[in-house]
Amino acid sequence: MKPIDRFVTNLLGNPALSTLSRQDFLQLTGRSLAVGALGTALASCDKKPDASSTSASTASTPSGPVPKLPATSPPAEVPADSTKPIELEQIKAKTEQQEGPTPTPLAEDQRVGYALVGLGHLTLNQILPAFGSCTKSKVVALVSGSPEKMQKVAAQYGIKESSCYSYADYDKLKDNKEVQAIYIVLPNGMHAEYTIRGAQAGKHILCEKPMANSAQECQAMIDACKKANRKLMIAYRIQYEPHNRMVREMVQTEKFGKVKSIIANNGQNSDNPKHWRFNKALAGGGSLSDVGLYCLNTIRFVLAEEPTEVMAYIHSTPNDPRFKEVEEQVNWLMKFPSGVQASCATSYGHHDEKSYRVLADTGWIKMDPAFPYTGLQLETSQAQGTENQIIQHKIADKDHFATEMDHFSECILDNKIPFTPGEEGLQDQKIMEAIYQSAREGKPVKLAAVDKKDAFRGSEPPGGPAGL
Repeated sequence: MKPIDRFVTNLLGNPALSTLSRQDFLQLTGRSLAVGALGTALASCDKKPDASSTSASTASTPSGPVPKLPATSPPAEVPADSTKPIELEQIKAKTEQQEGPTPTPLAEDQRVGYALVGLGHLTLNQILPAFGSCTKSKVVALVSGSPEKMQKVAAQYGIKESSCYSYADYDKLKDNKEVQAIYIVLPNGMHAEYTIRGAQAGKHILCEKPMANSAQECQAMIDACKKANRKLMIAYRIQYEPHNRMVREMVQTEKFGKVKSIIANNGQNSDNPKHWRFNKALAGGGSLSDVGLYCLNTIRFVLAEEPTEVMAYIHSTPNDPRFKEVEEQVNWLMKFPSGVQASCATSYGHHDEKSYRVLADTGWIKMDPAFPYTGLQLETSQAQGTENQIIQHKIADKDHFATEMDHFSECILDNKIPFTPGEEGLQDQKIMEAIYQSAREGKPVKLAAVDKKDAFRGSEPPGGPAGL
């Protein structure tokens, strides 16, 4: 009898397959599939394998013993310091692009617990999912004016019912020991109130941009956090993003010589006049304070210096219901002590355009797109002999929100000043107010001179200037 015939004969003696004839079995499976069918059939049987027929190093099959394969890869280097990554064996040739270091997340009970205030687009689409990429941060509480929405979100992210608060109960966060930081994701006009109350509740504050509706509100937020001995950070995600951080490094090291000018635009077509962004009391302003702020803050970031003068123009389409209270379009110029001049534009009325270009004497740097959550592109140009060499820099995306939250958590854990503290937000607000003033008066507006570089920034995030 052939081995496969003997195998099938023994198999059909199994009670689990007693209703199948030999011919039926072979027609159903084919001789080449009989061995695979055996595993499924035996899985349904109560009979345990005979220990005497197997050993620790081999497994018995119809064709004979098969050696047991090793269960692990070559030994990894595991540092005693939990903050240092595990070093795995090399896979790719050294001439190939290498993988980054393995993640080094803190244990769950060591991470900073956040309460999220506001469950709108940004929180649901970006911030909550970002906690999955965090290594030092976790979400432990929610604050919302919609009980039904909050209940569903809490269930989705494993947040306890007792850690869900209405706006009326916001101050009760004081008694929640799991919450160390509050992330305020509310309309701009509510930032000051909830920052001040959060600090008074003894919590560190991460606040979305723009910081507030006025310089006076910004200063009150800074003062409240200092009085409570709590940290305050403004969520300028671009300053923690690797593409833009590489631009900053190129500019600071003069990789393409002296910067002469910067051209920046951030605009979009927003089409819901009932949205809070078109309500001046809630938004503070229109396109400038919302998306135009990216141009302003990013230019200050890459240059590491402050403008000395602004000149601006504002236009809104007549009779457009979106622009009864806030502006549609702003174009402005900024002068810097180094001689750099920046030309910026922002709008709520044109198709998406989110880019900037740094023009230097021996080359240029282009970010296009520069400000979205993903898909950023960095390109540079520099003369090489008789041609201009254009390079597209390939940099892996990082979750902007996870990166900024983990920086804030690190500052809380290590008692450091955040890279973008309240003073950074206050400076932006002062410049925006000067831009609005210039547009009203139709003339340039001087700003207070600031001689120090990075005058308002705190501790540099990990990874050096490029954040890589």
